[in-house]
Amino acid sequence: MSPQIHSIWLMPSAEDGAFLSSLVADLSGRFGTPLFTPHLTVKGDTDLPMAALAGGIAEAAAAVPAFREAVAAIETSDAYFRSFYARFRISAPLAQLKQRLDSDMADSFMPHVSLLYGPVAPAPKASAAAEFQRMLAGRAIVFDRLCVVRSGQDIPISEWAVIETVELGKNGT
Repeated sequence: MSPQIHSIWLMPSAEDGAFLSSLVADLSGRFGTPLFTPHLTVKGDTDLPMAALAGGIAEAAAAVPAFREAVAAIETSDAYFRSFYARFRISAPLAQLKQRLDSDMADSFMPHVSLLYGPVAPAPKASAAAEFQRMLAGRAIVFDRLCVVRSGQDIPISEWAVIETVELGKNGT
């Protein structure tokens, strides 16, 4: 039996999550791309045991209170899971969460919330990115919880599922 693959996601508040979900739905409708839950991946595609992941998010959440982070820019790439995204600077809370949960990858951390997955023609994607840059640059997003999610590059998006959630600034689940 192959190991279960999970990720650790930093989640926007309910209000900001609903707003970002509406943007994902807008772009999905425009470009025929998959729908997904907007999130900021702190640690991706790990086969660490669930108990270790749950303990890790509980400890990290206890040390970092909920925080606001402004969108630094809207960027695009050819990477499937980073086709179109809101990028954030590496603030103290983001750096602390990355260090606690995925210290081996801290040097390559690029905090972002994807808004579109998949290949899209460059010209319409660039036009949408310019539109979203005007709408989102500088907008603060509140991040308030960490989740362990059954997700990974080899797991269909429709099968991604939150397994464990801990609010930032709280002890325990």
